[in-house]
Amino acid sequence: MDIGYYWSIFSRRLPYFMIVATVISATSIIIAYSLPPAYVSQMKLIVEAPQIPDDLAASTVRTPAKQQLEILEQRLLTRANLLEIANRQKVFADTSQMTPDRIVAAMRARTTARGSGRRDPLVWMEISFEAQSGAIAAGVLNEYLTLIQQEDVESRTGRAAQTMDFFEQEVARLSTEITKRNSLILSYKTENAEALPDSLGYQLSQRSFFQERLTLLEREIADLEDQRENLQWVFETTGRVNGYEGAQQSPQSRQLEELRRQLSEALIIYSEQNPRVKMLKARITEIEKTVQTEVDQDGETTGNALLDLQLTEIATRIAALREQQTKAQAQLDGVVEIISQAPATSIRLGEMTQDRDNIQQQYNLAVDRLSQASTGERIEVTAQGQRVSVIEPPSAPTRPSKPNRTLIAGGGCLFGILAGLGLIVLLEILDRSVRRPEDLVASLGITPLATIPYIATPGEIWRRRTWKLVRLAVIFIGVSAGVYAIHTHYQPLDLIAENVMDKIGTRW
Repeated sequence: MDIGYYWSIFSRRLPYFMIVATVISATSIIIAYSLPPAYVSQMKLIVEAPQIPDDLAASTVRTPAKQQLEILEQRLLTRANLLEIANRQKVFADTSQMTPDRIVAAMRARTTARGSGRRDPLVWMEISFEAQSGAIAAGVLNEYLTLIQQEDVESRTGRAAQTMDFFEQEVARLSTEITKRNSLILSYKTENAEALPDSLGYQLSQRSFFQERLTLLEREIADLEDQRENLQWVFETTGRVNGYEGAQQSPQSRQLEELRRQLSEALIIYSEQNPRVKMLKARITEIEKTVQTEVDQDGETTGNALLDLQLTEIATRIAALREQQTKAQAQLDGVVEIISQAPATSIRLGEMTQDRDNIQQQYNLAVDRLSQASTGERIEVTAQGQRVSVIEPPSAPTRPSKPNRTLIAGGGCLFGILAGLGLIVLLEILDRSVRRPEDLVASLGITPLATIPYIATPGEIWRRRTWKLVRLAVIFIGVSAGVYAIHTHYQPLDLIAENVMDKIGTRW
């Protein structure tokens, strides 16, 4: 490396280096010692575990602790909260001249939240705020703490209450649905009472009864028809009607027989002197005379009249039996129809019952969960569940925490020097002129035998050095004066820097 060559380049570009380094360094020094002191107040929050074990009674609000703190942080730094706190605590002296967006950006830039790591056994969060005084910083943090605790309580109790309200509505809905299904089942059973599975045994017995009834009626009808045929055959063969004396008797004769029967029964109980016995004997004597008179006057009834009377009686009885047979057959058909409907009725009733049972299971589950939700709601209302607690409350700092003036001034000067060197490097990269033999060889492609440098006279050297010193002095004094004039007459550099930091959302 040709140190002398590089030093000559630096000497030639020294004014540019001085301009950049002086501007940046002067600005940094003025800003460092003109920035107002900043007070930082801190508080530390921790998420406590539920005070009641989950295996005994669990809360229905189950948010992971880290997520709970992140949610609270996002809700805390909302636009409405920050504007309200900034106005109430008078965080900025010129609030009336600041736009709401700028106030919100400045509040967020002054607020720092730092949480626990993944390996930390406890979940915690540290929140700090920077202000122009310790009282304001502590006041803002107290506002933050009030909002966090209020939001935490309202969020957890609100979610627990919403959970309980949901299950209360669900229990009421399912209860109404069960009542509706029971009403449908009852109506269906009422409409199909005879075809229900419970009535199938009775219907089968009714079917057997009517079948036996029809068999008996058919047998009686067959007996009467046989009797009618025998009666006709006997009459055709003998010309007489026998075996039906009771049917040949007149009403007076039958009455006479009834009175005689009553007399024989009365004699068993009473004596012959009893008025009842005497009255029966007198009545019997009177009717015997009447019957004897009828026999003497009319004689015996002819055989044809008796035959017609018997046949008419048999036909009447057969007609009555056939009518009973028709009714029994209709009843049997109805029972058979009901029995045939029983499978479909049983299936439909089973479906309705299954639906009702499914809803009943949902209802039982909802009741159980309602009980759990009620317990969880009581846990949150009494603050027995997971909650955010303060282990380090906000306090007003007595000494400013920022800015680090030495670091700002030193860092600014170092940055100015590096920026000046960077400008020199950039200018040399862009300069393609020939200044060394190596440049001559690289540009023209020839190798000179020898190179003779320019030899300045002592006067030229003195004038050159004097002019360089004058330029450096003018640059140093002029730039510093210009920076100071801007700071004094236009706008303080610390305010410019603060405005820039507020816009980009950062702090020193």
